[in-house]
Amino acid sequence: MLTMKRCRIVSVGIVLLFVALVSLAGAKEKVILDADMVLLYDDGVAMMMLANHPDIELLGVTIVPGNTWLSEGTAYAVRQLEVLNRKDIPVASGIRYPLRAGRYETMEVERKMFGFSSSYTGCFGRTEPASFLDVYRTEFGGRPTIKPVDKHAVNFLIDTIKANPGEVTVMPIGPCTNLAIAIRIAPEIIPLIKRVVYMGGAFDTPGNTTPSAEFNWWFDPEAAKMCVRTPFADQLIVGLDVCEKYRFNKKIFDRITAVNKPIAKMFKEKYGPEFKKNPNYTRLVWDTIAAAVVIDPALITEEETRWVDVNSDYGLDYGRSLGYSKRGPAGTQKARILFTIDEKRFWDLMVDLLTK
Repeated sequence: MLTMKRCRIVSVGIVLLFVALVSLAGAKEKVILDADMVLLYDDGVAMMMLANHPDIELLGVTIVPGNTWLSEGTAYAVRQLEVLNRKDIPVASGIRYPLRAGRYETMEVERKMFGFSSSYTGCFGRTEPASFLDVYRTEFGGRPTIKPVDKHAVNFLIDTIKANPGEVTVMPIGPCTNLAIAIRIAPEIIPLIKRVVYMGGAFDTPGNTTPSAEFNWWFDPEAAKMCVRTPFADQLIVGLDVCEKYRFNKKIFDRITAVNKPIAKMFKEKYGPEFKKNPNYTRLVWDTIAAAVVIDPALITEEETRWVDVNSDYGLDYGRSLGYSKRGPAGTQKARILFTIDEKRFWDLMVDLLTK
């Protein structure tokens, strides 16, 4: 009788364990994408890849200025989600400017003082539009069928992380301003974040905006410094060290546009003229690499763990990424820096997700 009872207990335990394992295996990776959104490459494609993957639950898209103003980024996120027919994914607009006071107004003087590798300054190079509706009407005509949520991106981050403790991957693939303010307002969310995956920084390669700084972390060095110095459970940095190794080209373009899908039409309209002018045209894909390694970590073939910091001193090295193989300055945290991925597997994943 005792033996039978033990057998029943063991059987129930096995069943419960099996149910737990099945549930764990079926759980989706929960992601918040924090982006200075553009059309298609690179933020837009990253969002499309995450939204189209069956194992990813894209909890929301928070918008930060960088490549685009908030109004532009919001309009582009909304439009691309419309194309995907994903009205269920919320879009929230965030912090309007980088943390350094007057940065936008003094940009011309800064560039003269510190020099540059590129004349590109993102949204700093043009006038800020009045609203996302103005951008949407100008770019796409009519009115959007998706409205941004009536919640600031910082509050969206805080509330969503608290509602999913230990489960959310936050992806700042633009400047880190929204996340920096979120962890300052609500530091209790820090241990609740599963991991942070950045697109930003340049460690063993020169910067692409100044000789020392990559664009995203140059745009708001104070925010990047605040984030990488935060003791998150896991930090992965997808910087220029990996991003400048892989380029979108006509072969990939032809694979994406071989199907009759809305995304293919967008690619044809945006990149068709480029390849018509120059069949050898290529471009870097930055943020899409970050999305790909979140979807499929097995893509990673080379990474290195270092203590990481960002130079926020207003001078020639403003925004420079700093990595120490031995323990870094007080306050620095360990982070994984990505150097190489499986290129074939990466392009195959991208093409598959963009042709669904």
